[in-house]
Amino acid sequence: MTTLQQVAIRAGCSLATASRALNRNGNVSDRMARRVRRAAAELGYRPINSAAGRPGQRPVVGVLIPSITNPVFASSLSSIQNRMLVAGHGVLIAQSNYDPAREADAVASLLNDRPTGLILTVCDPATSVALTSSLPPTVLLNNMPTSLFPAAVTVDNRGAGRELTQMLVGLGHRRILFVSGNFAASDRARRRHEGYRDAMIKNGIAPLEAVEISFLNGYDQLDLSAALATAPPTAIIASNDLLALGVISALRREGLSVPRDISVAGFDGIAIGRLMDPPLTTVEMPDASMGAAAASLLLDMAENAAPARHLDVAYMLRRGGTVRAI
Repeated sequence: MTTLQQVAIRAGCSLATASRALNRNGNVSDRMARRVRRAAAELGYRPINSAAGRPGQRPVVGVLIPSITNPVFASSLSSIQNRMLVAGHGVLIAQSNYDPAREADAVASLLNDRPTGLILTVCDPATSVALTSSLPPTVLLNNMPTSLFPAAVTVDNRGAGRELTQMLVGLGHRRILFVSGNFAASDRARRRHEGYRDAMIKNGIAPLEAVEISFLNGYDQLDLSAALATAPPTAIIASNDLLALGVISALRREGLSVPRDISVAGFDGIAIGRLMDPPLTTVEMPDASMGAAAASLLLDMAENAAPARHLDVAYMLRRGGTVRAI
């Protein structure tokens, strides 16, 4: 059986340093921590307290998502669990409910079980207080990498917003409204809106002021009467598909038809959008692939001391029956 002393010798450090690196309970440089983890992986060493501090329990990883009820995050989570199951890891789940103030508490809860590493989707990595230097190996999912957390699996949300808006402009639309969850709660939504503005300005069209609502409720009772009262839009882009469905419902309550009166498009590519009549126009995001990629990247970093990487995954614009040319 491999001992901690053998790991320390192979990594070229003291026994105490090797212990701190593997248990993540002291100051160890990132470079040394990677050397120790690589030595442990090469020697097949696993400390008995690496999984929640109790011998005999399998190791775990922690996953933070904004909402467990959103099909987008459910898809990513399913892929993460499948990948971790193959690797012999359990998965701990926490959700922030799109609340930046709850992220730190959620991450602290995950850390109580001393996970091998973390996969985090936060509201905004630039401002999240949950992202501290004391975290174990961490991969950001759906968030852009930062100098402190360079490991991330993302999609080009700004480019997606730009491409979707450009398609609508090409169909003759000039008054295009962007309806979104609160930008402070999702940098993904904010980047999609930035892409919308890019395309509008590039085409010499004044962007309309965005309508922001809560991500957690109000989709089924969305009121667009104020936005439709003066100079109504000919097209509406929603920051995600669930919100796009809420937009379509709100338009019908106003006696409007989609796409005859107003075109509607969203982001994500959830299955229910394909089951609609007509099918929803959307930017399909590879959520399952992104979850699997994040899990594999985390395992490579945590167990093989692989360097952090930024993986950018392709999206696909899928035109359905909810938009038309004017």
